[in-house]
Amino acid sequence: MSLLTHALACLFGMGSWVAINGMWVELPLIVPEIPEGWYLPSYLTVLIQLANMGPLFVTLMHRFYPGKLSEVAVIYTIISLGILATLLLAFFWKETLVIGGDSRSVPLLVLTFFLSLVDCTSSVTFLPFMMRLKPQYLTTYFIGEGLSGLVPGLVALIQGVGVVQCVNQTHAINETWNSTTDTFELQAWYQPANFSPQIFFIFLSFMMGVCLVAFLLLNYHPAVSRECKHNRYLDGVANGENRELAHRRNNQPEQKPMISPLESPQSELKSSFGSGKYSWMQVLFVFVVLAWVNALTNAVLPAVQSYSCLPYGNSAYHLAATLAAVANPAACFIAMILPLRSLLLMAGLTTFGTGVGCYIMATAVLSPCPILVHQSTGTFLIVIAWVLLVLTLSYVKVMIGVILRDEGHSALVWCGAVVQLGSMLGALTMFPLVSVYNFFRSGDPCNTKCPI
Repeated sequence: MSLLTHALACLFGMGSWVAINGMWVELPLIVPEIPEGWYLPSYLTVLIQLANMGPLFVTLMHRFYPGKLSEVAVIYTIISLGILATLLLAFFWKETLVIGGDSRSVPLLVLTFFLSLVDCTSSVTFLPFMMRLKPQYLTTYFIGEGLSGLVPGLVALIQGVGVVQCVNQTHAINETWNSTTDTFELQAWYQPANFSPQIFFIFLSFMMGVCLVAFLLLNYHPAVSRECKHNRYLDGVANGENRELAHRRNNQPEQKPMISPLESPQSELKSSFGSGKYSWMQVLFVFVVLAWVNALTNAVLPAVQSYSCLPYGNSAYHLAATLAAVANPAACFIAMILPLRSLLLMAGLTTFGTGVGCYIMATAVLSPCPILVHQSTGTFLIVIAWVLLVLTLSYVKVMIGVILRDEGHSALVWCGAVVQLGSMLGALTMFPLVSVYNFFRSGDPCNTKCPI
């Protein structure tokens, strides 16, 4: 295998969600400067779901007009759009327009929508494109996708996002007409960042540029060409579903002079999906797990991460966020060494990850006074819970990607569509709970008092 191809696949995958992940980690610096305040995360959730029109369009084109939509052209378009949108954000993110008598951050919201369109559409274009390469490089792509969350998070830590200190604030209270009493109260004071959001957005634009260069080299570099299966891929795109039939014929077991009755059922096709290796119930199970896992990791639990971690302190929050971001590519690296396809193992890991997610959700519901809030054990448990959650469910996502990669091009298109569907359902479920009904409560980092 070519190390260059591995590096390019990783950099290509890194560009898939780096823009939106970067937007989320930069919120503590953006929010104080715009009129929407902390309503901005709710607006971002809605914008990301509206951007699912991109994946919907691509999926419908593949379904009803196979071979008519050029994935390469779409990828060039969305990466270029991402570079332009992040660059414009660097200069216009603070600009406002007056709408209905109120100031609104229209440039920020519009450009964020385009970034969401880029990242959401990458789910149904980047993965199918990886069919050009050998299966080993798909896992490397997932490592890059995991780094798309880790790299902006590390840069934000260097920037100093969300670093808070508790300082004494004096208040004068009038007790009588000629006497006052001074009271002291701790107030949260956020330290200024080491560099501005403008520099951060320029960095994101640079990362999208790196993704574009990696994509160009994946298409045209001679060393990569030796790792490609051009004919097989291009024939599949041109012929749509015929690619699945060709793949199925190519993978039929070799006919032998004598086949025992116990072996003959194994050569029968279990379904018309992909190679026919899996029955329709197994295919349904895989896609349900895929939707569930992405709902948890992309929408449901990230929506309550601050509620689950901040009661244990800012260090617990940043440690959980950073180590969880490291766990994503680590799980992909493990999957590269152990590329397992067992559906039973998938079910076990999903069950374990869901159980860990239930613990995280319980701490968020009990915020600002969750269990073990005054003990180092509680801090350790919430950090390790986030790491285990991301580690196990990221491994499950890679397992599913490897399975569907073997089933052909259209299987990976549907993989991306189901990823976005699960994320959308999770976001639409959490949006009213967090932003409308205020089901979760956050405490003051300096003044919240919990019973011991």
